[in-house]
Amino acid sequence: MAAHIVQLNFKFDLSRSEYEQAADQLAGMFAELPGLRWKVWILNEAESEAGGIYLFEDEASMQSFLNGPLAAQVQGHPALRDFSVKTSEVMEGPTATTRGPV
Repeated sequence: MAAHIVQLNFKFDLSRSEYEQAADQLAGMFAELPGLRWKVWILNEAESEAGGIYLFEDEASMQSFLNGPLAAQVQGHPALRDFSVKTSEVMEGPTATTRGPV
């Protein structure tokens, strides 16, 4: 089974400190997602854009997250908008050669 990546980006209508506080509160819920190996939280304050890069064990775990309550909670937040979600399969051979953390 190949690992799968999700790249999720969105615009936010919060101050940086409000966004960071919300992210800190949600981090534990993300850490408990079945099949999630890791998540990198990303922030571009100048563009009011944030999101994450997720590595899942397999496609089923990825789809479970995307169709589950935590993703719905994030996408339903009134201060978040303009979501972009991209999914990809990890190419394990070249990723190992370039020391990708998978």
